[in-house]
Amino acid sequence: MMKTCSVITTVGSALLLAATVSSASTGSPFYGDPPDERHAWAVHDHNRPQPPRVEPLPASSLDTKAPAGAVILCDGTEASLANWEADKNGNEPTKWIIHDGAMECVPKSGYVRTKQKFGDCQLHVEWAAPTPPQGESQGRGNSGIFLMGAVEIQVLDNYNNPTYADGFACSMYGVNPPKANALRPPGEFQCIDIEFRRPVYKDGQCVEPGYVTVKCNGILVQDHTQIEGGTGHRGRSKPGPLPEVGPLKLQDHGNPVRFRNIWIRELPPRSGAITTYGPLSASEVAAQRKETAATLRKDAATLTEPVAKATRLMESLVYENDAATLKQVEQMFGEYVGKLKALPADKLNAAKDEAKRTAEYFGYMGKFKLLPEGFAPKAELTQFVKQQGWDKKK
Repeated sequence: MMKTCSVITTVGSALLLAATVSSASTGSPFYGDPPDERHAWAVHDHNRPQPPRVEPLPASSLDTKAPAGAVILCDGTEASLANWEADKNGNEPTKWIIHDGAMECVPKSGYVRTKQKFGDCQLHVEWAAPTPPQGESQGRGNSGIFLMGAVEIQVLDNYNNPTYADGFACSMYGVNPPKANALRPPGEFQCIDIEFRRPVYKDGQCVEPGYVTVKCNGILVQDHTQIEGGTGHRGRSKPGPLPEVGPLKLQDHGNPVRFRNIWIRELPPRSGAITTYGPLSASEVAAQRKETAATLRKDAATLTEPVAKATRLMESLVYENDAATLKQVEQMFGEYVGKLKALPADKLNAAKDEAKRTAEYFGYMGKFKLLPEGFAPKAELTQFVKQQGWDKKK
């Protein structure tokens, strides 16, 4: 069995425990893997606080020139496309284009990857979101920088565009939000500097924790954030080793994001212990989860619409199992399902979307065993949705 690296979390823990549920939270409350004994937040948790706004440093003050020995991966010329290939079908030329001195994503053409592979590295990337901006949350200026093809540093237009915190620009996607939002407006290039160290395992045990440090427009946004393993959408990272080397990948997420001045410098082997900031201790996680649950229940007390109130209370059970709250949730949703089943046929269609959404929330809670076996409203609503044919995808 592989063991995770031990970490020091003093600074990160203090910041996290001081946080409160975000008033600008976005997304679904029932989406990614839920909190566990080492993680206080769900993956893509819409309650996780938004990164605070910090003004970026002037572009003129930043040193973006490649140092001696760096490999130039994109200098804005057509010739630099030869450093890249289509990720889906290796050895095929990419369909991305060079436009106005930058490599631009052609939507639906697929990810691109470098032909050369790298391990521990210093990486510089400049990217710009499309303008005028279109869409919101994860649908606006979305791409990603995949170190070794496995660990994603998010690319997203978050200039006046909130999203779930661990999917913010410069987050370690699905793992850790940036410490700040230091983005320039869309259309302007963001200067991203990354120091990457992969986790090193020996005989199934982690002997050197991996980490990333990231600066966005000169502002520190990831500070030796621990890498447990590869990142992914909705699922928690699974601790384990990464290959010694891998390609750098850029994501096609359907937006024509532009990249320029990409260079990479391989780093020498590490020497000595390095502090990383990773998952919290069990006691810190328990305290944060309890605080989040209390905040959600307090918020539920201000709601008057029964389904919204019951949903908010059920959401608190994701963070803390509380018998009194569970009983209240069961009673309220029991009443809701009873009224739904009593609706005349001509009013059912108006209740369809809410019923389907609630059934999906029940499905999430059931998947992660956050509701007890035999939770009556879940079984009754699931059966009713099926009877109406609302579960069928068009």
